[in-house]
Amino acid sequence: MENVKIEPFKVIGISVRTTNENEQAGKDIPVLWEKLMNENILSNIPNTIDNTIYSIYTDYEKDHTKPYTTVLGCKVESLDFIPEGMVGYSFDGGKYVKFTATGDLSKNLVINEWLKIWKMDVGRIFTADFEIYGEKAQNPTDAEVDILIAVK
Repeated sequence: MENVKIEPFKVIGISVRTTNENEQAGKDIPVLWEKLMNENILSNIPNTIDNTIYSIYTDYEKDHTKPYTTVLGCKVESLDFIPEGMVGYSFDGGKYVKFTATGDLSKNLVINEWLKIWKMDVGRIFTADFEIYGEKAQNPTDAEVDILIAVK
């Protein structure tokens, strides 16, 4: 766990409104990932900065126990053109705590890290939290995924 400052950024991608109640997010988010991968979404995102995939949790109704929006997409230079069926978000950046999950993605690597985070008191502000799937996440059996949590 380390403290980091995130600069403002913009993302275009696809989204779903979900909740952790009754394990609904455990159903909705994998379907969103499947759509991202199977429908060639990434290649249709305009003005991407790089190929890193961001999984962003935002528009929290209250905290991680209430409904929120998950966005899967890429950082972009502008939100001037958002393709039909996609969403665009602008994030302010700010203070974050960074966690890094390493291991096998197919063995609940990321959700297990979230289960630990949910039990911690790190001063979350529930604006926008995100996971970064960059080059180090390309090998699914030996992946490294950064999880950034917005804090006061």
